[in-house]
Amino acid sequence: MDDVCEGKDFSFPEQEEGVIELWAKLDAFHEQLRRTEGGEEFVFYDGPPFATGLPHYGHILAGTIKDVVTRHQSMRGRHVSRRFGWDCHGLPVEFEIDKALGITNRQQVFDLGIGKYNETCRSIVTKYVSEWEAMVTRTGRWIDFKNDYKTMDLNFMESVWWVFAQLWEKDLVYRGFKVMPYSTGCKTALSNFEAALDYRTVPDPAVMVSFPIVGDADNAALVAWTTTPWTLPSNLALCVNANLTYAKVKDKSNGAVYVIAESRLGQLPVKAKASGKKQAPSKGSNIEAVQDGLDKESYELLSKIPGVSLVGLKYTPLFDFFIELQGTAFRVIADNYVTDDSGTGVVHCAPAFGEDDHRVCLAAGIFETAGLVVAVDDDGCFIEKISDFKGRYVKEADKDIINAVKDKGRLISKGSIEHSYPFCWRSGTPLIYRAVPSWFVKVEKIKDQLLECNKETYWVPDYVKEKRFHNWLEGARDWAVSRSRFWGTPLPLWISQDGEEIVVMDSIEKLEKLSGVKVTDLHRHYVDDITIPSKRGPEFGVLKRVDDVFDCWFESGSMPYAYIHYPFENRELFEKNFPGNFVAEGLDQTRGWFYTLMVLSTALFGKPAFKNLICNGLVLAEDGKKMSKSKKNYPPPKDLIDEFGADALRLYLVNSPVVRAESLRFKRTGVFAVVKDVFLPWYNAYRFFVQNAKRLEVEGLASFSPMEQVVLLKSSNVLDHWINSATESLVSFVHQEMDAYRLYTVVPYLVKYIDYLTNIYVRLNRKRFKGRTGEEDCRISLSTLYHVLVTTCVVMAPFTPFFTEVLYQNLRKVSSNSEESIHFCKFPSTTGERDERVEQSVKRMVTIIDLARNIRERHNKALKTPLKEMVVVHPDNDFLEDITGKLKEYVMEEINVKNVTPCNDPLMYASLRAEPNFSVLGKRLGKDMGKVSNVVKKMTQEQILAFEKSGEVSFFGHCLKLDDIKVMLSDNSSVLKMCQRRRLMLQEMVMF
Repeated sequence: MDDVCEGKDFSFPEQEEGVIELWAKLDAFHEQLRRTEGGEEFVFYDGPPFATGLPHYGHILAGTIKDVVTRHQSMRGRHVSRRFGWDCHGLPVEFEIDKALGITNRQQVFDLGIGKYNETCRSIVTKYVSEWEAMVTRTGRWIDFKNDYKTMDLNFMESVWWVFAQLWEKDLVYRGFKVMPYSTGCKTALSNFEAALDYRTVPDPAVMVSFPIVGDADNAALVAWTTTPWTLPSNLALCVNANLTYAKVKDKSNGAVYVIAESRLGQLPVKAKASGKKQAPSKGSNIEAVQDGLDKESYELLSKIPGVSLVGLKYTPLFDFFIELQGTAFRVIADNYVTDDSGTGVVHCAPAFGEDDHRVCLAAGIFETAGLVVAVDDDGCFIEKISDFKGRYVKEADKDIINAVKDKGRLISKGSIEHSYPFCWRSGTPLIYRAVPSWFVKVEKIKDQLLECNKETYWVPDYVKEKRFHNWLEGARDWAVSRSRFWGTPLPLWISQDGEEIVVMDSIEKLEKLSGVKVTDLHRHYVDDITIPSKRGPEFGVLKRVDDVFDCWFESGSMPYAYIHYPFENRELFEKNFPGNFVAEGLDQTRGWFYTLMVLSTALFGKPAFKNLICNGLVLAEDGKKMSKSKKNYPPPKDLIDEFGADALRLYLVNSPVVRAESLRFKRTGVFAVVKDVFLPWYNAYRFFVQNAKRLEVEGLASFSPMEQVVLLKSSNVLDHWINSATESLVSFVHQEMDAYRLYTVVPYLVKYIDYLTNIYVRLNRKRFKGRTGEEDCRISLSTLYHVLVTTCVVMAPFTPFFTEVLYQNLRKVSSNSEESIHFCKFPSTTGERDERVEQSVKRMVTIIDLARNIRERHNKALKTPLKEMVVVHPDNDFLEDITGKLKEYVMEEINVKNVTPCNDPLMYASLRAEPNFSVLGKRLGKDMGKVSNVVKKMTQEQILAFEKSGEVSFFGHCLKLDDIKVMLSDNSSVLKMCQRRRLMLQEMVMF
């Protein structure tokens, strides 16, 4: 055998680089695919990342999880096609191009030309592909880059068209004019789940504004409260709750009369005391509210008004930008969405900028859909109609709008509020809510099916499925799938000028047939000018494609079908193996990719898209904050891999809370600990084997050749029997946990196993390995260790693909029928040779050895000092037999004692004492606790033994059970001892 791994300067990273070269030489990944072809399909869906940025620890984490599972399944003989995918369209790409070209509005794109714009987008889509491939390869992940899929590929886009066409046929698509979350940074509407991706706590202005009621005898004004002053110029109505009681109050300082919900009177600003002097504003605010109700020194209660009586009242508009609507607008309406939990119980309605505002105003006839003016353009700036603020960005206009309201004498109070507010997940700009036309998928119509499909899936961890994802599905809204953008898959909708005729394309063939045009690309600049003759005749003109493109989430949600060009190709393959077996991504995808996968598969097939899912959490910097390149609060992945190796990083991530959807504070020291606690002991066990196998040859004996495992199973050595059983347990455990997708349980088990291997099997068999018990016994022990090392490597290969390959490449040289790579090996099946009795016996031996060492240390008796006898006291005779039977010689040698004596009567070496269990009895006994405690502590040996036999005893009328009294062994100064769960281990300190 080679001594490649024997040197003191063994470098894990350097060895890994050598393994990458070996895999390239063998074409190992594709060879594995060839070997498993024809086997059971294990379908894995890889969520496509954007290649416009470099991979980070979050990508490495998800990639490691995917690689562990797919490698494991491949080693079990299943065919696992693994194609890397790229998300090519949408806001992330356009946002980068807009920055690069200085584009700030849509007209600039039209001026440049959609074709030039899209081709520029296409040119950067693969900007970092080589960097991605290098990092993914270096981390040990096997995935097909040569046969990757891209959402901008013609075949992929055609399948997306087919998916949409199926939804259309199922009457699950409609065009609506709705108030949607809108990104002024990206100049497009977002879906509700996109809006939920980035909430931040921010301050916003909070103002109370008066709206004078027309014809009121007291000249009263309704009071509305808002945190979006920029919507005030678009106010068309006020909304109250008909079931609430409102109050009319008079401001004593200026005679103004206000109408506000009775339960919200305390929100009115305290303006004056009896002295007539204004109060100083409270610290940090220019509003002081009286929380317990109306401040009678500042206000006078005039009357109470039922909410229903306010409905229909007209009020004076705040601005006159929409004065032409005064016939239907500027009146009070009612709806139950208005509550008295916050604000004033009166909501100012700007139907173009609020979902509920739009709904209630449309229902009340405040406006007609066709006549609604959206006073903010695509860039988030006021249009010409809002003359006082035209061209101003809405958020920046807040201050001037508040001042204008004040100048009109309509500002009651102003302040600020901190609240959670949605931001654009791509541009980082605050979202606004804006009425936009969009094409929607009727998610609400299939909500019950979604919930049923979710039940058919298996998630790790389960609570993400049962709570987070379930709750999100329960609250699912119709999905706006269209975007008024340029770089994306165009919606396959051709519509006549009068809107009466609509044709949905489900294939390129259909478009070519209806248009007579050869189609080579489906992007906008290729299909926007393609027209279709009307079926009704030439007098009806031609049908033209709508301008919109798909939300990129619709494309990634179509991935299970589009990446194999279904249904145009691979129909049988797909239909036989759908739903897919496995997906894995981060927690944020519960509102992203996991959601869109579920929606589309349920809508199309009434099934979930996947059977099994692992959801990982966030990888944070060591300080608990988000990893930041500018702050340099984390070690770059490449640097860390160069220092410790990729396997150490893989195990560190897999063995952390992040695999259970919790957050991980990434620590460099954590990766180092994996090297120290896992790889070095594992390597040392391997090195010990190599040294002793080579020793046989050096000493002139025949070179080492491992005995058949079937022969070794008949070894008479108890530790050989034990390590084989322990290895069988490892195999069984990994089988079990991988079937349950619980990756995080495997590493702790491995650490424990490696500790047993090095500190028990190797340590206690040193004489045998070195030939001191005869050549035959030496070969048996070395052969056993050989098979154990090989099996361990095969079992752990999916987790640590590099290290196991390094060890295997050397170990395989003494075997005549070994595979070229460990990753071509079959995962070992359980043999049924596990012996739980011997495993328990060795655990008991380890317990005794550890306790004995502890006692020596406590009494300053060095291990080199021999002792005459050790007495092991335990009531279980099976326990004593384990220690004094076949394992006795190992115990004596490790503890350095002449003899081990069993004893099953603890009272020979110690006395019993009783103490009350205060945590149990305290509340129950109350004032009797003291006297009962005294009696319990004075119980005699006979009383304690009788109590243990009967299970109860009574004192002062209280019946005490076994859980009420703690029975322990007392010290005996004549011997050294340790008590642990009623087990007493003693050493008589008699020197030889």
